[in-house]
Amino acid sequence: MKGSVLAPAQLPPHMPHLRDGWRRRLCRNVLQLCGWSLVGNFPDVPKLVLIAAPHSSWWDGIWGLLMKAAIGADVHFMAKRELFRGPLGALLVKLGGIPINRGAAAGMVEQTIDRFGRESTLWLGIAPEGTRRHMPRWKTGFWRIAHGAGVPVFPVAFNYPDKTIRLGPLLDTTDDMAADIERLRAFYAPFQGKYHGI
Repeated sequence: MKGSVLAPAQLPPHMPHLRDGWRRRLCRNVLQLCGWSLVGNFPDVPKLVLIAAPHSSWWDGIWGLLMKAAIGADVHFMAKRELFRGPLGALLVKLGGIPINRGAAAGMVEQTIDRFGRESTLWLGIAPEGTRRHMPRWKTGFWRIAHGAGVPVFPVAFNYPDKTIRLGPLLDTTDDMAADIERLRAFYAPFQGKYHGI
């Protein structure tokens, strides 16, 4: 089933979003011209951890940022700090980017949980694979952040064969991390990234 690109007015009221403008309309037009669309529904919650997979190409970031801008979603995202240099870095910060040092992950989970506690609304996007290479096991930081902050996990999938970004069901974490991650991976099983699936 083919989806569409939502206008900001169609977003749930508790989902953090930005005002409409010419940049959003331009991004919607680019996505439509390139054949990309959304399938599914956004949850009406003010805080969550959004995970995006399969992550197999730098194109994922481009399509994801275009979609984020097109719908006016105020979604922050983590990316390796090496990308936050020069004009690109300034642009990424403006788009909601949060630089992380992948070599010094200690404390990142705790700092992010604390940030969730301070914010009234926060949607935070994370790639659970942590790399574009195929990873049979996911990194668990996203789960530890969501569980520690008491917010749900929202899975979003890139499916390149039909150029759709698929929105999955919210998952409230339990005390069984392995079982929660297996349920999330089951959602992603049918979907194919640019170069690999889950």
